[in-house]
Amino acid sequence: MARIIVIGASTGGLRAAYTLSKEVGKTHEITVVSNTPEFHFVPSNPWVAIGWRKRSETSFPLRERLEKKGARFFSTGAATIDAEKNIVITGGGEALPYDYLVIATGPSLAFDDVPGLGPQPQGHTVSICTVEHAEAAYARYEEFLKDPGPVIIGAAQGASCFGPAYEFACILDVDLRKRRLRKKVPITFVTSEPYIGHMGLAGIGDSKALMEHELRQRHINWRTSATIRRVENGKMIVHTNEAGEEQMPFKYSMIIPAFKGVDAVASVPGLVNPRGFVMVDEHQRSKKYPNVYAVGVCVAIPPVEPTPVPVGVPKTGFMIESMVSAAVRNIKDEINGLKPCASPTLNAVCLADLGDTGVAFVAKPQIPPRDFTWAKKGAWVRLAKIAFEKYYIRKMRRGNAEPFYEKMIAAALKIKKIE
Repeated sequence: MARIIVIGASTGGLRAAYTLSKEVGKTHEITVVSNTPEFHFVPSNPWVAIGWRKRSETSFPLRERLEKKGARFFSTGAATIDAEKNIVITGGGEALPYDYLVIATGPSLAFDDVPGLGPQPQGHTVSICTVEHAEAAYARYEEFLKDPGPVIIGAAQGASCFGPAYEFACILDVDLRKRRLRKKVPITFVTSEPYIGHMGLAGIGDSKALMEHELRQRHINWRTSATIRRVENGKMIVHTNEAGEEQMPFKYSMIIPAFKGVDAVASVPGLVNPRGFVMVDEHQRSKKYPNVYAVGVCVAIPPVEPTPVPVGVPKTGFMIESMVSAAVRNIKDEINGLKPCASPTLNAVCLADLGDTGVAFVAKPQIPPRDFTWAKKGAWVRLAKIAFEKYYIRKMRRGNAEPFYEKMIAAALKIKKIE
C-alpha cells in the first residue's frame, strides 16, 4: 500500500485529492494536510471584497467531503517537510510518513517586500488573495464609503497575479456608480507590468488595447512599470521611469503583493528556487526528490520575458488543473511499476468579471510562443463566470474530479471556429 500525502486543499490540492481517490484510492492511503478547514473558491474574492458575495456562498467545509472519499484530513497545516526521511510534520505535531508527496500549498504573500504594504495592523492596504483578506477588505470598504476619496488598485513589483486587480478596479468602479459616489473617487491603477494588459504573459491576443480601452472608458488612470517604494497611512510612494518618484494620496487601496514559497516548503534543501518555489521537471516531479510532486502556484516558472520592473507568471486554473492531471497520472504509473511520462499542457483560460461586462482570454499554450490566442469582451463573459463559479463550487462540494477548465477551453475553441 502506497502512502500519498497532499499538502494544500485549494484549487490544486483538493482536485489532486479527489483525482487520487478516484484513480488509486481504493487500495492506497491518501492524506490531505491543509492550513484551513475550508475550501475557498479564490476567483470569487473580488466579489467578496466589494460585498457582492458572502463567504458562505464561496466556501465549504473540507473534512466531510474528504473523509467520504476515504482520505484522512489534517487542518493544522504542514510545519516541516523532511524530504530525506519522507515525513511531513503537521502544525499539530503529527508525524506523517509518505511514499509520494504532492505539494499544492499555494504561495506565501510577500507583503514585507514593500514597507507598509498589506492588511492592518502592519500595513495600510487591503488584499483579495484570501477570503479572510477579502472579508477584511469589505469591512474597510464600508468605512471608506462614509468618507470617500482617492483609490489606488494594482499589483506590486514581483507580483504574478494581475487579473483579479483589473477585476477589482472595474467592479469598484461599477459599485461606486451604483451608489452615486464615483465622482468623488479618482481611481488609479498602479502595476509592475510594462503595459496595461501584459498580465505577466507578454499579453494575450489584443489584451493591451482591450484593457487600455476599458480603463479609459471608466476614467481609471494608470501607472505601468511601477515600483512601490513604501506605503504610509494615506500615502503611497511610487516610482516610474516616466514620472520619477510620486507621492500618491489614497483613502482606500488594494494591492496584489508578490508571492513566495511557504516556509515549510521553502526550507527543504534542494527543493526550491531562491523565492521558495518548487523546481520541477516536465512531469511535475521535484528535480532532487523523485517521489515529490508539485502543482499550482507553488511551482517555479521563469518569467516569459525581461521587463523593466520584475513580474511573475500567473498560474491560472487551467494550468493548475493540467499539472494535477499529469502528477496524478505519473504517481499512478509509478505505483504500477511504470515510468512517469505525463506532462501538463499548460494552456490558459480566464474569465474576468469587470462589474457590468467581462473579458475572456484564452492562450494555448499559456507561455509564448503560442499556437492560439483569443480575447473577447462582452456581458456574456460576466454571466459565464457567474455560472462557472456556481458550477465549480457545486461540483467540488460533491467530490467531482472531472476537468472543469478543459471544458471551458473546448467551448472557447468551438466559439472561435464558429467565428
